[in-house]
Amino acid sequence: MVTQFLNTVDSIVWGVPLLVLIMGTGLVLTFRLKGMQFVKLGRALRYMVRNEEGAVGEVTSFGALCTALSATIGTGNIVGVSTAVMVGGPGALFWMFIAACIGMATKFSEGCLAVLYRHKNPEGGFLGGPFYYIEEGINERYGWNARWLGKLFALFGCIAGAGGIGTITQINGIATATEGFFKAPTLFTIGADKNITIVTIIVAVVVTVCAALVIIGGIKRIASVSIVIVPFMAIAYVLISLIIIFKNITEVPQAIADIVTMAFGAKAVAGGAFGAFYLAITKGVARGVFSNESGLGSAPIAAAAAQTNQPVRQGLVSMTGTFIDTICVCMMTGLVIMTSGAYEYCQSVPELSEGGAGVTIKAFSMGMLGDAAGSFVIMCALAFFAFTTILGWDYYAERCCEYLFNGSMKAVKVYRWIYVFAVFIGPFLTLSQVWTIADIFNALMAAPNLIGLLLLNGVVAREVKKYFDALETGGYYDGYPTLPLGCHKQ
Repeated sequence: MVTQFLNTVDSIVWGVPLLVLIMGTGLVLTFRLKGMQFVKLGRALRYMVRNEEGAVGEVTSFGALCTALSATIGTGNIVGVSTAVMVGGPGALFWMFIAACIGMATKFSEGCLAVLYRHKNPEGGFLGGPFYYIEEGINERYGWNARWLGKLFALFGCIAGAGGIGTITQINGIATATEGFFKAPTLFTIGADKNITIVTIIVAVVVTVCAALVIIGGIKRIASVSIVIVPFMAIAYVLISLIIIFKNITEVPQAIADIVTMAFGAKAVAGGAFGAFYLAITKGVARGVFSNESGLGSAPIAAAAAQTNQPVRQGLVSMTGTFIDTICVCMMTGLVIMTSGAYEYCQSVPELSEGGAGVTIKAFSMGMLGDAAGSFVIMCALAFFAFTTILGWDYYAERCCEYLFNGSMKAVKVYRWIYVFAVFIGPFLTLSQVWTIADIFNALMAAPNLIGLLLLNGVVAREVKKYFDALETGGYYDGYPTLPLGCHKQ
């Protein structure tokens, strides 16, 4: 009954209107910014590793990016991709890729606006994100009172953090992979199909305690952990994936052909071509948004804490997150699944036919590593990926809570304990429930943010023109020297 209700709600919120809003916003911003995510990608990658001298903020731009990546590179890159492929077909990877290319413009705009409208609090920290650029940007440009829309975003952000993407999906992925590796006997069963082992309980306790110890330290401690873990885990995972793909290089052309043709409903069986097309695009876009969070409104909360005086510069750094997360990491997972033979194999195995960590484990095992090594690699990858996502999303959700309750730190402290408790209960929920809940709250969180981005696309275009005009002429920008540039709100 619960699963059926969640599926019904999921089908409503992830209907045509939201897909049009996500893709449409990205296309509008791509057009207004003249394809900047493509022509300025090289500059963005250079900015990513080059700190800005004399800038104000809590953490370096790279630290803010790593915090954002810690929240995006998680179970979505491993479990989410496999679920998209198994449920939506290989064509879902095509739409995930397209959504990422368009989403880079969205992510740029989010990062730019976050710095432009951020606030400095009495303690010296910075708070910014969709709630502020929705409230202040829309009022400044149109004279409308949009504070209610900012509050709505913050409310959904709090719920999404503790009730979906930030907690239960992440630790559920860690527990599933760890259970698969150690293969402990079942202690008891929850519901019809959720088996609980001693491994499940150990993972719940250990991850919850470790997360609580880091979360108490705030953004600086989260960033310091992320700067070490995120680059290491991303590079290691991509390298292992590339080795497997090159080992099966003869399968790559056929895999790419299947991904492209099935994106448009070719080779459809049940439901016809349109049904296959619709399923591919919905699962591809949904899992893409879950993974890279472009348009979701989460990453700009971290961007607002970056040590920068230049909104456009930080926007460029922010958009590299989508490039790294989806175009690099997610596509590696998808190609490993397709070239290893795991996709065809898992279709015939009932417990793997709807995706999950087991599919990716099977792909790495069949691709080259063998069962034990494949399970070990995915277990380690999920442990690192998902743990840092838990940390990053706590920061996002706490900032939403701070805005929602008008700066009340008492409310934030209460929310922190709710968040930690949600981490603990995540392993005891079923895979389908976890991902459906996360999809629903992602959609609800994204809608207010996307509306704000559409209304403020002119502000972003104006800032981009001023910034690059100043760089070309060596002149001034809003009264500030080209380096450093001025910030709209301090």
